[in-house]
Amino acid sequence: MVDLIGQYKKIQEEVDTAIMNVVQSSAYINGPEVKSFAKELEEYLEVKHVIPCANGTDALQIAMMALNFKPGDEIITASFTYVATAEVIALLKLKPVLVDVDPETFTIDCDALERAITPRTVAIVPVHLFGQCANMQRIMEIANAHNLYVIEDTAQAIGAEYVMANGLTHKAGTIGTIGTTSFFPSKNLGCMGDGGAIFTNDDEIAAKIRVIANHGQTELYHHGEIGVNSRLDSIQAAILRVKLRKLDNYCEARQFAAAFYDKAFDNNPRLKIPAKWVNTTHVYHQYTLVLNGVSRTAMREFLETKGIPSMIYYPIPLHMQKAYTDPRYKHGDFPITEQLCNHVLSLPMHTELSTDDLQYITSSVLAFVNK
Repeated sequence: MVDLIGQYKKIQEEVDTAIMNVVQSSAYINGPEVKSFAKELEEYLEVKHVIPCANGTDALQIAMMALNFKPGDEIITASFTYVATAEVIALLKLKPVLVDVDPETFTIDCDALERAITPRTVAIVPVHLFGQCANMQRIMEIANAHNLYVIEDTAQAIGAEYVMANGLTHKAGTIGTIGTTSFFPSKNLGCMGDGGAIFTNDDEIAAKIRVIANHGQTELYHHGEIGVNSRLDSIQAAILRVKLRKLDNYCEARQFAAAFYDKAFDNNPRLKIPAKWVNTTHVYHQYTLVLNGVSRTAMREFLETKGIPSMIYYPIPLHMQKAYTDPRYKHGDFPITEQLCNHVLSLPMHTELSTDDLQYITSSVLAFVNK
């Protein structure tokens, strides 16, 4: 699904030098590379504060801790997402409120979101799924009308851009109260281990996030907050500095691959290609088809015989996961999410796909669906 070896080989000299510079300095924790990466990501995102942390799940948790939510407070998110989005809500003894998604873009359904708001609602977590932004114009209008925080889950869409109604363009994750991301190796901007970051334009919130991420420590051995230990190590930061300089090129490579897929599959009645919002770019963390009248299991087995991997993101919606069983939700409550879970299939999507690779993949898919 991803070719991290191929990507590494193209930047091997830069990455190896960056790693060895950290080793020779022995500044492994919170060293200069971490500070430099945070500064460079701030400049790239055009956001005031970037706080690196250990992973994307920590980023979400720390963001919620910084906003002083109380047990029982409700946070609305989509049921069609990876579990981490809801996991941290439950861990903090908050109440995840799940809603359906838009049938075209698979991001949160804003009408359903608005209907789910109650007096206990404190925040919305839109997931910028598969590489494009949720409808942030509408989400911010709803949030402002109800005095809610917005925490953007940008783990799959770093580098994407969103144009607001006033014509201003923002990078994904910089529109709401707080943005979060993951640097898991397969992400569009991935390190060689675990990593994440939190970003905000709010000075006060940023200061609190920094304290919480460092054991709640305001100064050495003075702990003014309940905190966690969540750090991006210097070697990963050094690697990310190299890759950040190439992120726009990586996004363009993914867009090229997606356009090739689109052209091959468009107008095929058995394959629904990914839709795109007109006011957001799509950086294709995944290229996800919706199958119509095609056996997903048989198609995956056929592609495997051709040496082509595929994945299902996601086979089980959050509201049907055992850990998130809730009497409020039952089978059929989220028809779009459930339909997607039964019919989506993601094809290889990464920066190293050649035209020959794409031709082979598309011809194999079409050979199966058109037989």
